[in-house]
Amino acid sequence: MDYEITCEPTYSVLEIDLKPGESVVAESGAMAWMTPNLRVETSTRGGLMAGLKRKVMGGESLFQNTYTADHGPGRVAFAPGSAGDVVAYELRGELLLERGAYLASSPGVRLDTRWQGLKGMFSEGLFTLHASGTGLLFFGAYGAVYEIDVDGEYIVDSGFAVAWEPSLQYRVTRARRVRSFLFSDQLLIRFSGRGRLWVQSRSPQAFANWVHPFRPVKQKNDD
Repeated sequence: MDYEITCEPTYSVLEIDLKPGESVVAESGAMAWMTPNLRVETSTRGGLMAGLKRKVMGGESLFQNTYTADHGPGRVAFAPGSAGDVVAYELRGELLLERGAYLASSPGVRLDTRWQGLKGMFSEGLFTLHASGTGLLFFGAYGAVYEIDVDGEYIVDSGFAVAWEPSLQYRVTRARRVRSFLFSDQLLIRFSGRGRLWVQSRSPQAFANWVHPFRPVKQKNDD
């Protein structure tokens, strides 16, 4: 499987070239364009309960599509839902992802959800996505992606974390600053240990807060 990530980092598109008989798995609705000789199979991959867990707890779609090249090589392109970068990661074991970050992967990669415990109650959700197996894993972000080699401790705003290796421990705390007290509590994730961490240059929550005052508001006297 050969791939190319274009239009990065703002509006990245993942293009994958498949040899005859090769397959790639992707989120439902992520396909942007493809050659006509690709066979597409839709399934929950792991059963209905596994699909429901990914959708309800992990922020992914219930179904996943498998694209296979028939009668010659083929090409397929995938685009993440948000405007941002795409990361290619050679998975040999495990990786933890924030909700909605998964884009596509080799068939040997399994996607599930993992319970964060009570510490997740103050983050974006009680569950993270858990990728395991062997193969290429592609995940997306909002904005550009920065890879950080953590050796000790690193602090990240909860809205900027994208993915991290399971060798890193983490806990969620609240920022103790005047601005946080007056306006809103800033949630921080404190990573510790040794491993790689991926963060995004923009926060979806911050963008939503910025857009909120400009939303159309229905007046009481409107029909």
